[in-house]
Amino acid sequence: MTANPVTLHKRKRRDQAIRILLARPTMTITLYGIPNCDTVKKARTWLADQQHDFTFHDFKKQGLQRATVEAWLTQLPWDLLVNKKGTTWRALSDERQASIVDAASALELMLENPSIIKRPVLDRDGQFSVAFSSAQYTTLFTA
Repeated sequence: MTANPVTLHKRKRRDQAIRILLARPTMTITLYGIPNCDTVKKARTWLADQQHDFTFHDFKKQGLQRATVEAWLTQLPWDLLVNKKGTTWRALSDERQASIVDAASALELMLENPSIIKRPVLDRDGQFSVAFSSAQYTTLFTA
């Protein structure tokens, strides 16, 4: 008995789609932040709802590597990463605030005090973004 040509075509297309999916490299997603931050909670919920596997890095508990923050600074402006609207920034002395004038000084501040970092920071296969909105993440993950 010969198989129906339409059925054979559907099987061939299905098998081809499976091969493409299996050959596609998996996306690596790391979300940096602190768990009790409302914006971080929203980002984590969005990623889970969209069924994206991700690793959460609590930088208050796990700390931050200099190389990680340096990588962020290659793509994101330092004044976007430093949260000047937060209580951590306001708690700094005027002198300390005035000393943050470039990426190098911001890097040292972020390593000394990770709470100063605007949250969350998303690392999607080496592409970084900061803050969260569902529209922003939808755009990032459909590109």
